[in-house]
Amino acid sequence: MTATEDYIDRLPEPALARPTSQAERVADMLRTFVIDGELTPGVRLSEERLSRKYEVSRNTLREAFRLLSRERLLVHHMHRGVFVNRPTSEDVRDLFNARRSLELPAVRGAADAPAELVRAVGAAVDEGERARAQEDWWRMGSANMRFHEALAALAGSARINEFMRQVLAETRLVFHVMAAPREFHDPYLNWNRRIHLALADGDAATACGELTEYLDTSENQLVTAFVAMEQGSRA
Repeated sequence: MTATEDYIDRLPEPALARPTSQAERVADMLRTFVIDGELTPGVRLSEERLSRKYEVSRNTLREAFRLLSRERLLVHHMHRGVFVNRPTSEDVRDLFNARRSLELPAVRGAADAPAELVRAVGAAVDEGERARAQEDWWRMGSANMRFHEALAALAGSARINEFMRQVLAETRLVFHVMAAPREFHDPYLNWNRRIHLALADGDAATACGELTEYLDTSENQLVTAFVAMEQGSRA
């Protein structure tokens, strides 16, 4: 069995729901696998094995691959196949610009957000704390993705939710390249809790200020690490 076959065999069963076409449903499933850490940078996606595992046609898979390629989650290499993309330091900078445009306005206007949306932010922090207690660092990373997804959801916009899922899928690839989930998630978990507590108290301004500093710190940390890796690979 090849490494590609092993990866596909270990993928979970789908939980397909929101999108309309079959290709969009498959794309959403694969995007979720990226966000949850099931698919990592450099993995080759076999049309044959995926179509057999999830009982979809290869044409449907090709259309899903095209959708995810436009989102920069997948890349097609001529004569080699389709692979999960590897982000660069420039991708990191662009991702954080996108995240600021989605998360910060949502948090800034969160004083009027429904209580259940604020509770969803807290639930993601709870999940991260449980994962940390069990030293399950990849699950803590998934909880962190859900935390930021919940922040953007405070805007109450289905379109923002959709854009945020795309951005977070790329962001998860960034953390996979780093291959150090504890070091890049654990320091931020307490920060997540402070943001949630400010939101729960109705103090959107404090939550927004915390998130602004959070995103700046995280971007600087990741860009520094990526630039060092890229310079090392060229040396």
